[in-house]
Amino acid sequence: MEAKTEISKPAELPHSVPLFWPLSAVAAMGRAELELFQRSLRFLAEAQKVDYGLKPHFATANVVLLELHTLLLRAFGTVKPHVAPTLIVAPYAGHSAAIADYHGGQSLVQTLLAAGLGRVLVTDWKSATPAMRDYDIDNYLAELNVCIDDLGGRVNLVGLCQGGWMSAMYAARYPGRVAALVLAGAPIDTHAGNGPLKAMIESLPPGFYEELVALGGGLMRGRVMLRGWKNMHPEEQYLKKYVRLYQHIDDPEYLSKTEAFSSWYENTIDLPGRWYLQVIDELFRRNRLAQGQFVGLGQQLSLREIRCPVYLLAGEADDITPKEQVFAAETLVGTPQQEIGKAVAPGGHVGLFMGSESLRQFWPVIARWILDAQQKTG
Repeated sequence: MEAKTEISKPAELPHSVPLFWPLSAVAAMGRAELELFQRSLRFLAEAQKVDYGLKPHFATANVVLLELHTLLLRAFGTVKPHVAPTLIVAPYAGHSAAIADYHGGQSLVQTLLAAGLGRVLVTDWKSATPAMRDYDIDNYLAELNVCIDDLGGRVNLVGLCQGGWMSAMYAARYPGRVAALVLAGAPIDTHAGNGPLKAMIESLPPGFYEELVALGGGLMRGRVMLRGWKNMHPEEQYLKKYVRLYQHIDDPEYLSKTEAFSSWYENTIDLPGRWYLQVIDELFRRNRLAQGQFVGLGQQLSLREIRCPVYLLAGEADDITPKEQVFAAETLVGTPQQEIGKAVAPGGHVGLFMGSESLRQFWPVIARWILDAQQKTG
């Protein structure tokens, strides 16, 4: 009689069904592998958070004084007798105005308040809607004028980047309404100096920008602009920042700073297509503001009409607005030479407005300069 060979069943492995395979893999890991696995999970969660999970916000308590079509006028601090309000004209270039009040202890608003300016205000620009697609620079100058009317008709203007040329336009159009003018990282003469932004605008045909606006339904979409900014430094934006994030994934201070920056940088606002194309053509291609040919609110604007004290702040490594574009204002305005202040801060463009070193070393000096200028001019 032939003996039967009994085939034994393989031993059941714990969690052998597919649902539990990841758990089985984790259970089989050594301690070092498990720590590496957990670190990688924390990194992936944090990378998702900084890229998509945060929203910009103002760090300092404030009240909204006005809500207009293009902006919210935010007020910080209290009215100080005999000191004109200081209005920060924030950049309107695809990101939130929260850059002016970036983070507790790292805020231009807080720095100016601490230096004694009393009341500080910020233009919190709105994202453009389809109904705003035909707004142009005049719409924004007009609403800036409404804000200054409500603030008593005379202010100190602090223009950051794009807010700088808008402030210069306003001061040229209404010179008696500006007590002191600060231009920080502001492209006044857009043909001066060299930089990737200037080179890009010079090299691409106008139809390229018109097509971008058409694709955005009449708006220049902030997400498209963000891709453009990132592509100026692709290695930094698509590789190095994630390497640093992984290296510092267990450093709460580093994560806090990264999240604060990403909440601003990764969230964009849209711009009216007509406004955007006007800026590209008239300001950057034709340089009409510096040449005295730009027409704002019905008048050809001459920067020579600006006679108030002027302070110019540029970044040594600013590749968005080279310092030559900022300092060109010195020879274009009508302000006496002895009433023009200027400084070069180390670092790049955004650091001028929210960098710890700039806020500590340069902006308190500018605040005191504003106060001194106001005492002299009354």
